[in-house]
Amino acid sequence: MIHIDHFIDDFSKTFKNLPQSEPWAITSNLKSIIEKMIPDLDDDFVIEDNIAIHKSAIIENNVTIKSPAIISANCYIGANAYFREGVYLDNSVKIGPGCEIKSSIICSETAVAHFNYIGNSIVGRNINFEAGSIAANHYNERAIKKISVLYNSEIIETNSDKFGSLIGDNSRVGANAVLSPGTILPKNSIVKRLELIEQVKLE
Repeated sequence: MIHIDHFIDDFSKTFKNLPQSEPWAITSNLKSIIEKMIPDLDDDFVIEDNIAIHKSAIIENNVTIKSPAIISANCYIGANAYFREGVYLDNSVKIGPGCEIKSSIICSETAVAHFNYIGNSIVGRNINFEAGSIAANHYNERAIKKISVLYNSEIIETNSDKFGSLIGDNSRVGANAVLSPGTILPKNSIVKRLELIEQVKLE
């Protein structure tokens, strides 16, 4: 079992009604998880069609948010961003122009620059994605699509063909870097510009 609290401080307190689950199980079921959280939100959120947006959030022009979604206090979403398949933004998250976020949790104080893609991922606190960096969630190029992860020197089969990354608090992802499906990054990780992270390679 991968304990997300080892990567993201107090994750289980934010998602206190969430059973202890592997990260890929959470992202696969994120739509239903968010739908269950929305009725418990306070009056500081404007809720419509299963989309909850805090009154302090700033959302620029031409942003598309497909339900369900929770956008928390003091978030900023730049023009032309696109959210789909269940997105949760914790407090003070910044999403730059032209980003696409799918089936992902992004924790507080994290900044995603612009023209980034984050798919089926759990992103910790105080993380910075420079422009054009990608958390990929699918092996387009492989005949075998199932994703495996490397954790504590062991390979774990997710039995899923859609999982992106688990990224620990205070990490940095450089411009145009690519995190391959199934990437697990501990706290304070540094991914260089143009770097490809591929932790499990097929023989």
